[in-house]
Amino acid sequence: MGARGYGVVSENGDHIEGASEDALFEMVSALNDTDNTFIVIEPDTDDPTWFASVAVLEEGGYEIVCRDSARHEHKVHTESDISRIALDLIVWLAARNIAGQRARRGTDFQDTA
Repeated sequence: MGARGYGVVSENGDHIEGASEDALFEMVSALNDTDNTFIVIEPDTDDPTWFASVAVLEEGGYEIVCRDSARHEHKVHTESDISRIALDLIVWLAARNIAGQRARRGTDFQDTA
């Protein structure tokens, strides 16, 4: 069961409401360096305060960006293991969906701020 309250959209128009780790794995796996180079994950609100994105890097692998302005987080991470990307994203997204609690620290994403 995936977390609710956010959507995932790819450059080629694929869209999933809330997504499981497996669905994120499939969407990242479908990325390529020509016409489907990124996915964006953001809450289903008019004025989102956070987002995450995964983009294909020219030199191989992926760049993952996670930004949450309400929590003053801006993290950028590069990774080539799609399983790891999906897991790290699902953990990060779970922290966004816990109302009234602070974000959980402890993923492998690196602060760039």
